[in-house]
Amino acid sequence: MALSLGWHIILACFGVAFPAMIFAMHVIGIRRKDDTALELAKRWSKVSAVLFAIGAVSGTVLSFEMGVLWPGLMGTYGDVLGLPFAFEGLAFFLEAIFLGIYLYGWGRMPPRRHVLMVLPMAVTGIIGAYCVLAVNAWMNAPVGFDIVDGEVANVEPWAVLFNQQSFLQFAHMWLGAYMVAGFCVAGVYAVGLLRGRRDRHHRLGFLVPFVFASVAAVAQPFMGHVLGAGLDERQPAKLAAFELAETTESPSPLRIGGLLVDGEVKWAIDIPRLGSLLAMNSPDEPVPGLDTIPEEDHPPVNLTHLAFQTMVGIGSLLMLAVVVFWIARRRGRDLLENRWFLRFAAVAGPLAVIALEAGWIATEVGRQPWIVYGVMRTPEAVGDYTASLWWLLGITSVVYTAMTIGAVVVLRSMARRWREGATDLPSPYAPAAHADAGAEEAVR
Repeated sequence: MALSLGWHIILACFGVAFPAMIFAMHVIGIRRKDDTALELAKRWSKVSAVLFAIGAVSGTVLSFEMGVLWPGLMGTYGDVLGLPFAFEGLAFFLEAIFLGIYLYGWGRMPPRRHVLMVLPMAVTGIIGAYCVLAVNAWMNAPVGFDIVDGEVANVEPWAVLFNQQSFLQFAHMWLGAYMVAGFCVAGVYAVGLLRGRRDRHHRLGFLVPFVFASVAAVAQPFMGHVLGAGLDERQPAKLAAFELAETTESPSPLRIGGLLVDGEVKWAIDIPRLGSLLAMNSPDEPVPGLDTIPEEDHPPVNLTHLAFQTMVGIGSLLMLAVVVFWIARRRGRDLLENRWFLRFAAVAGPLAVIALEAGWIATEVGRQPWIVYGVMRTPEAVGDYTASLWWLLGITSVVYTAMTIGAVVVLRSMARRWREGATDLPSPYAPAAHADAGAEEAVR
C-alpha cells in the first residue's frame, strides 16, 4: 500500500495542479495572441493526458488494495467512508470527460469556449483530491459515527466529508501539489536553458509554472503551522516523535537531526525554546514527551522524526530560493542567466517530490500503531496474507516499474519529436483527421 500510494501521489499532484497551469498559459496565448503560449498549452495538455492515463491505472490498483489488503477497516467502516470515495470516483470520470474535450478541441472549438474546458478539469481534480484527503483526515481524527455494543452506528458521512481537519489537511496537500507540479515542469525548461535554449519558449515555459510553485512554496510553511496547531491534543505521540521529545521539557528545544537510541536522544542540535514556540505557540509551554504516553502507543520515532524534518527542511529551502529569485528579479537581475540558479531549479522538482513523500511518511507512520486513531489499531484492519504477501508486493513492484518505464519512454519520445520540429503529435482515439479543411479554418 505504501508503494502504491507513494507512486500514485505524484501523479495526483499533476491532476490537481497542472490544469491551472495549462489554463493560465492558454489564457496568455489568447489575450496576447501569443503563439508560443498556445503551443505550450497544447503540449502540456498532451503530457497531462499521458499522466492521467497512467494515474488511472495506479488509482485502480489502489482502489482494489483498499478492499483486499484492509478488510478490517473497510468491513467495519465502509458505511462511514463510502460517500467520499463515491464522490472521488465521480470526480475522476468527469475530469476524464473534460480532459478529452479539451485535448481534442484544438482547432475544432471557438478559442474562448475551448479554454473554458480546462476549468472543469481543475475543479474535478480538486474535488477528487479533497475526497481522498477527507478520508485520510478522518483516519487521523475520526468523526461521524458512534460505537454501540461494539458495532458502528449513527453514521454521519457528511461529517466525515466536511470536518475541519479535512479542509486543513487538503489545503496543505493542495499547496504541496502545486510545489511538485510547478517545480517539476519549471525544471524541465531550466534544463533546456542550461543547454543553451534561451528562447521565449523556454523562458515562458519556466516562468508560468514557477509562479504557481513560488506562491505555494511561500504559503506552505504557514499552512503547515496552522495544520499542526492542536496536535498535542489530537495526536500527542506523533508530535513527540516529530520533535524528538523523549521527555517533557519546559521550555522545549527545537531538535535538528538526531536519533532516539536506547531511550536517549543522540546527535541532535538543540535550539533552546524554539520547540515550544513553533509547536505550542508559546515561549515556555512544553511539548508533551514520549514519557507521558504508553510505550505500546509509540510510533516508529526515528522514521517519523527524520521524515518530518526532511519535509520541513526541503520546504524551507524551496521557499528561500523563490524569495531570492523574485527579489533579484525585482531589482533587475535575471537569475535565468545564472547557471547555478538554473542547476538548483532543475533539481527543485525532485526535491519537492522528496518533501511530499516525506510528509506522507511523517503523517502515516506517525499515526501508528493506529489506522483509525484511538479507535482501530493497524493489525486489526489488515488481512491475513502471511503466505502471499511477498507475491503481492512483487507483482505490484513489477506493475509500477513497468508504468514508470512506460511513462519515461513516452514522455521522452514526445519531447524528442517536439525538438525535431513536430508541431502536432497525434492523439490516441482522436476524431478522424480527414475533416474538411475549410470547415476547420472557419471554426478557427
